[in-house]
Amino acid sequence: MLSFIKDKISRIDPIIFICTSLLSLISIAVLIGARESEFGGTRTIIMQVAMTLAGLIIMIMLANVDFANVPSWFFVFAYAISAVFLVLLLFVGENAGENVNWIKIPLVNISIQPSEFVRASFILTFAKHLSVVKDEINRPKNVLLLVLHAGGILGLLLLTGDLGMVLVYLGIMIVMLFCAGFSIWYFLAGIGAAVVAFPFLWDYLADYQKKRILVGFNPDMDPLDKGLQQIQSRSAIAGGGFLGRGIEGAGSFENMYGCVTDFFFASYAEMFGFVGSLLLVGILTVLVIRLFLLAAQNRDPFSALLLAGIGGMVIVQTVENIGMCLCLLPVVGITLPFLSAGGSSVLSIYMIIGIAHAASGSRKKGSIRKIKTI
Repeated sequence: MLSFIKDKISRIDPIIFICTSLLSLISIAVLIGARESEFGGTRTIIMQVAMTLAGLIIMIMLANVDFANVPSWFFVFAYAISAVFLVLLLFVGENAGENVNWIKIPLVNISIQPSEFVRASFILTFAKHLSVVKDEINRPKNVLLLVLHAGGILGLLLLTGDLGMVLVYLGIMIVMLFCAGFSIWYFLAGIGAAVVAFPFLWDYLADYQKKRILVGFNPDMDPLDKGLQQIQSRSAIAGGGFLGRGIEGAGSFENMYGCVTDFFFASYAEMFGFVGSLLLVGILTVLVIRLFLLAAQNRDPFSALLLAGIGGMVIVQTVENIGMCLCLLPVVGITLPFLSAGGSSVLSIYMIIGIAHAASGSRKKGSIRKIKTI
């Protein structure tokens, strides 16, 4: 029995495991401190602990899967199922604010956020696609197919109104393309097209979307509505000072919507201050560096791209989330990886980290193929 357990955990990368475990412990500590807030409570703590434990079990199971030898039809199937779930979301999804994000499972009365779980499928299938065309990635035909691959999922997400997730998926795609050797000229062309198209796309945005973007950079424009969350977040972060008020001493976030979910960082910063915030960012930075180091050491292009995509996901979500808490970026409803309360968020992130462990287990001394920029 002991040898069986030892064999199962042998593919767990210790640095990734330590970083993710520390982040989950921090999450639970903050939830305990915020238990008296309007949006906290015992049920939230129990759910976070349960989903973390379930996530750890799933992570260990996935860490022992050899994704490099999974048959090609599995990736086609995974992409199709992801698309079906997102289409289903458009018809039976429940609103979360102005977005359609949740599907309620009958009988058990539990809601899930499909876009959280589809991330794992997107990273897997896109990495597989890139690894198949890696030697001819810059051929126009392959570029078009890659754009269609990513565009199908991004388009469905846009229809749900979940701009935050669209940005996360877009960031993952860009990082993976860069690491796979995508020409810099295509990136420049994409940036140029986005700049030209932006004025036209702006006219098609709903009024609330325009207001959210504008107020995101200046919350004082609408302090009683769209800017309220960020103003409260800013006050909580400033109130934490250098060392913080402690778990029991903080509380200015008590009536702040999202104080344990999207605005988790504000609650944490008030409790642990500037020093604690540096520690948190430091742990996330170590995690990202480890993921990219493992990618660089991996001789298998598919596994290397999996690790790079996961590293890109952590970067984009962290920057987006902390940026909106600091009033530097618009509020787009993005969770802080491993930290924000939420069953779908926690379970899906541990699934993705399980894939990262599996990919790291296939590494050998070597490097991801050289990036071609021309």
